[in-house]
Amino acid sequence: MRVLRKNEKMKKRVAVIVPAYNEENTIGSVVRRIQALGEGYDAIVVNDDSSDRTFSIAHQEGATVIDLPCNLGIGGAVQTGFLYALRNAYDACVQVDGDGQHPTEKIPYLLKTLFEEDLDIVIGSRFIEKTGYDISFMRRIGIGIISLFLKIFTGISVKDSTSGFRAINARAARLFANNYPQDYPEPESLIFAHKYGFKIKEVPTEMTNRLHGISSITPVKSGYYMIKVLLAMFIDLFKKI
Repeated sequence: MRVLRKNEKMKKRVAVIVPAYNEENTIGSVVRRIQALGEGYDAIVVNDDSSDRTFSIAHQEGATVIDLPCNLGIGGAVQTGFLYALRNAYDACVQVDGDGQHPTEKIPYLLKTLFEEDLDIVIGSRFIEKTGYDISFMRRIGIGIISLFLKIFTGISVKDSTSGFRAINARAARLFANNYPQDYPEPESLIFAHKYGFKIKEVPTEMTNRLHGISSITPVKSGYYMIKVLLAMFIDLFKKI
């Protein structure tokens, strides 16, 4: 596995983990927006065996780039970032998508909530407040059902259970670096967090729609996706972690 690091003269505290697969149109902007946050925020791009220029663009923009030799999917890519953060003693991690949908300027807000309220996980939610985020009816229903499942079986109350815009502390990073779901990591990881008694909070954030490419979860696939997620989460309830 090839790792390219940016200048490490500054002391780094927060690893902003960006899983990226064929995001050459947006990855440069995402890295620049993370760097604009100033000292203490380190962009860690996990290139998930992209076939385009994602790796080279992220490296040219000054990010630390982990280049995976094969495609691991979102779960494996994010876990790689957590493992890197754990080995390099970061105080916190923030997950940000490589497609530019997540508001990087809200990262300090997530971290402020994380540290000041002594939480383990803070989730940026699209649904706490009304925003202009465009989502299909079927996907919204599916997310709602997944959230209801979490509420019934774990007591965790979140409206945006599939949000990938999250901040976690070092304790959560240690768990997820060694045990992280691969297929549906966002909702499944909340089951893992529940088993370890992690403190979780959801905060409102606005997100934009994808500017390039298309989501792999189409309206037609939403029902099938929801059933598979619920089955995986049910199994996780009884799985030893």
